[in-house]
Amino acid sequence: MAGIELKKIQKSYVVDGRSLPVLNGINLQIPEKSITVILGRSGCGKTTLLRLVGGLEAPDSGEIQFDAAHRTAFVFQESRLMPWLNVWDNVKFGLKKQPCADASIQSIIDTVGLSGFEKAYPHQLSGGMQQRAAIARALAYDPSFIMMDEPFAALDFFTREQMQRELIRLQKSRGASILFVTHSIDEALLLGHKIIIIENGQVKKEFLINTDSDERDLLAKELIELKREILAQLNL
Repeated sequence: MAGIELKKIQKSYVVDGRSLPVLNGINLQIPEKSITVILGRSGCGKTTLLRLVGGLEAPDSGEIQFDAAHRTAFVFQESRLMPWLNVWDNVKFGLKKQPCADASIQSIIDTVGLSGFEKAYPHQLSGGMQQRAAIARALAYDPSFIMMDEPFAALDFFTREQMQRELIRLQKSRGASILFVTHSIDEALLLGHKIIIIENGQVKKEFLINTDSDERDLLAKELIELKREILAQLNL
C-alpha cells in the first residue's frame, strides 16, 4: 500500500499506578511523497503518535499498516549527533550494516548544504548546521518515511525560517515522505500538504492544502482564513 494507515490506535501509559490514556481510537491515513503535519497543543499525543508510527513503541491495540519495504528514520528537536564523530562519519553512522558509496554520502551532504564541512565536528557547527547534518543522516538511511519531532523548535527565528525553506526544497527534489510534528500553526501552514489536528488523543480535524509549499504566503487570504479555522478548532 502507498503511505501508512492507522486503525483504531489506542495507547496509554501507567503514571504513579494509574493508567493515563494518550491516544484514543486514532484512525488516520498518512500519504507518501508529501509532508503530513501533526498539529496540537503540548501533551495532546503528537509525539506518542510519531513514535508509534516510527516503531519506537507499540500501540496497546489497533493496527498500523504499511508496505513490506517500510523503513523509517528520525530527526528530533535536538540533532543527537555523536560529538566524537565529524559530519561525514555522523551521516554514515547508521549505515554500518549496509554498504553506501562515498559518492552517495557526498551527494547527500551537498544536498543539505554542508559541502566543505565534512570534517567538522558538532561543536564546530551552528544549531542550523547541526540539524542539516541530522537530516542528512536520516536521508542516508534511504527511508520510506522520515519522522520529524519538532526539529526546528530550538532554533532562532531566522534559522528556523531558513531550515523550513530547506526542508521544502529537499522534500520536493527527492519526493520524500515526511511526518512532521509541531505546535506552531504557521509552521504547519508553511510545510504541510496535509494538516492533522490532534486533541485529547483523537483526530479532531484534517486539512488538505493544494498550493505548492514553496509558493505559500502566510499573508495570503486563503491561508489567513485557514489559520482562523485552525485556531477555532484548537479553541484559541
